[in-house]
Amino acid sequence: MALNIAVGSQKGGVAKTTTCLSLGACLAEEGLSVLLIDLDPQANLTQSLGVDPDRVRRMVGDVLLDQASLLSVSRESAVPRLDLVPANRGLLVLDKLLYGRAGYEFRLKTHLQSLKGGFYDVVIFDCPPAFGALTLNALTAADQLIIPVPCDYYAARSLRSFLDVVRLVNRRSNASLSYRLLVTLFDRRNRIGPAILEQLQKAYGPRLFDTVVSVDVKLRESPVFGKPITQYAPTARGAEAYRALAKELMTHG
Repeated sequence: MALNIAVGSQKGGVAKTTTCLSLGACLAEEGLSVLLIDLDPQANLTQSLGVDPDRVRRMVGDVLLDQASLLSVSRESAVPRLDLVPANRGLLVLDKLLYGRAGYEFRLKTHLQSLKGGFYDVVIFDCPPAFGALTLNALTAADQLIIPVPCDYYAARSLRSFLDVVRLVNRRSNASLSYRLLVTLFDRRNRIGPAILEQLQKAYGPRLFDTVVSVDVKLRESPVFGKPITQYAPTARGAEAYRALAKELMTHG
């Protein structure tokens, strides 16, 4: 069965979509078959692979409404072994439509379980930066949650409230969900960054990935060209960081 990974945070601007795209591309580079599922109404992951959300006719919302299967909605990207289930702004309405329906939080998990024949080795969900029906579906379906955490004061504070959400999901719909923290947007020139990194290491220990993703302008540029960092700037510092993350994930989980 595929390893299901959610990438989420309650704070925007933490490199959540960058992590989905870059990690997925690095895992595909290692020979794994990867499916990216865009659950964010902003559809940034969809755009980052060169797909115009306004031209998408079928998207992840059709799956969550039981009107389509994941395979029928998925599409190949320009990256070998990397497929995408796109999103568009229709997810804003869907989040409200789903909430309260019987078993609504299990819909994504049910569709993933229906994937047979080993289509994918890894499935990665890009969660919206808010806790609602879409995020709950992702966390219910995931084996592991990766929480990107920049080394700044406000991100560290929002992390604590997001971990409360994780504990709620553990009690309510996914007792086996585990989480790990990924330090992103790290700037060693900033005095605050190293100090907060040290605090995170003391507070979370083994929950923290060894990989630290530093600030890299190439990571910001690559989505503009519809490419992951592995294709846009394969030797860039950001590409090497996400390759290290992929290997760490494959080796230690």
